[in-house]
Amino acid sequence: MKPTCCPCSFLGLLALVIAGKCTHSPEPDQRWMLPPGWVSLGRVDPEEELSLTFALKQQNLDRLSELVQAVSDPSSPRYGKYLTLEDVAELVQPSPLTLCTVQKWLLAAGARDCHSVTTQDFLTCWLSVRQAELLLPGAEFHRYVGGPAKTHIIRSPHPYQLPQALAPHVDFVAGLHRFPPLSSPRQRPEPQGVGPVGLHLGVTPSVLRQRYNLTARDVGSGTTNNSQACAQFLEQYFHNSDLTEFMRLFGSSFAHQASVARVVGKQGRGRAGIEASLDVEYLMSAGANISTWVYSSPGRHEAQEPFLQWLLLLSNESSLPHVHTVSYGDDEDSLSSVYIQRVNTEFMKAAARGLTLLFASGDTGAGCWSVSGRHKFRPSFPASSPYVTTVGGTSFKNPFLVTNEVVDYISGGGFSNVFPQPSYQEEAVAQFLKSSSHLPPSSYFNASGRAYPDVAALSDGYWVVSNMVPIPWVSGTSASTPVFGGILSLINEHRLLNGRPPLGFLNPRLYQQHGAGLFDVTHGCHESCLNEEVEGQGFCSGPGWDPVTGWGTPNFPALLKTLLNP
Repeated sequence: MKPTCCPCSFLGLLALVIAGKCTHSPEPDQRWMLPPGWVSLGRVDPEEELSLTFALKQQNLDRLSELVQAVSDPSSPRYGKYLTLEDVAELVQPSPLTLCTVQKWLLAAGARDCHSVTTQDFLTCWLSVRQAELLLPGAEFHRYVGGPAKTHIIRSPHPYQLPQALAPHVDFVAGLHRFPPLSSPRQRPEPQGVGPVGLHLGVTPSVLRQRYNLTARDVGSGTTNNSQACAQFLEQYFHNSDLTEFMRLFGSSFAHQASVARVVGKQGRGRAGIEASLDVEYLMSAGANISTWVYSSPGRHEAQEPFLQWLLLLSNESSLPHVHTVSYGDDEDSLSSVYIQRVNTEFMKAAARGLTLLFASGDTGAGCWSVSGRHKFRPSFPASSPYVTTVGGTSFKNPFLVTNEVVDYISGGGFSNVFPQPSYQEEAVAQFLKSSSHLPPSSYFNASGRAYPDVAALSDGYWVVSNMVPIPWVSGTSASTPVFGGILSLINEHRLLNGRPPLGFLNPRLYQQHGAGLFDVTHGCHESCLNEEVEGQGFCSGPGWDPVTGWGTPNFPALLKTLLNP
């Protein structure tokens, strides 16, 4: 969608831009440091073309929050009456003054080929590096290379400024500071020792189906418009040939779809990534025989942010899959507050439309960082957003047997330092804080913050096929997340067949029902700071909700019964 410009006065604004006076920093708390794994290749040619995305100020966010609560709360008369994309656009789209001011400012600076989204709150334009550095005083564009695929990106190591007149109209400019995380699933060594008869040699779809009580009949019907999706970033690609081989090896006992139904974005031709292979193979085997989309957002240009490009795609499609699983995260403290709040608003928009967004809780336990010489736990975002369902990780008590589950020590979890605790989880968190016998010192975490994860699934010892090679013992919450997502897609299938709306934003219902339909995980702790005070131990699981495995792992028949009606 191309933006439509309307007449408005911009001579004063243009004078400010030319004079370079009266500027402000949109992201003053954005911490810039070159992340491990990235190397600078020097400054970019001034005449090289850049694609930059401008996040425009939205309207009526309090009303949006109220509507999300209403459509997500089973006790509300509006439950399940989701908004369309057009409804959301009418609610949040920037004011005419904002649209005109920003467009005139960009056109005066020489920006071209500008495109918006349906909600009109993002504007992506092309400029030369020279024009961009004049437009955004302080910015200085460098090229960096990093990651296994030697990915090239363009970023500025210095903060940028905007004219003061733009302060009421622009949240931030994307593509200047944030580096894509380079994390990927871990391949752990095979556990030592041999179990008794009936052992398994790693987690496969049949092992998951046995543990979570899925029968061969628990697959999609193929008669609904049900669909699910996963997102891949930063040169992470799947290969259909890997999916075919995976299903040949591990999918013979249940009906499944032979290929991904739709790829949205650019699907590269390079080697498959373990992360992308894992997401697709386990989403399509847990949510078996359900139409599956893959959002491939490597960044169509080096200055784009792949995660933000995925959010833009959600703001520009009227018809979307009901369930989205994403294995992506970054430290809360590494991101500016304005960026985090704006991304959180994008999750609110998705929740209002009835989309279920599941994010991996991360693979560093409670995390750890040092603030003014004192250690604290380190929460992850988007896992800490109050508008997504966050998935932690578990292991089998006996790694060779389908047994009860215990905490996987890497399972991310904790308390946000940015978002206050949402009302839907206050009772559960208070109960945990009151009853836990292994609480870390209170100085390590913000007990009044949004607590996560919400649920969990097995995250240890998966088989994955990547580049036609079966790879054992792959681990991480990037495994548990598509598994839980696929199971929710099966529940959506039953709801749609019964004339019900899809589940939408799950958390208010999940907490109201006190984790009904889930196996409670009550043993184990996750990792944290390696110091004398906590000795590497973060939070520990216990009865009910906890910030390690949430409410627990899925027991499909019981969870279906709990979530089928209304």
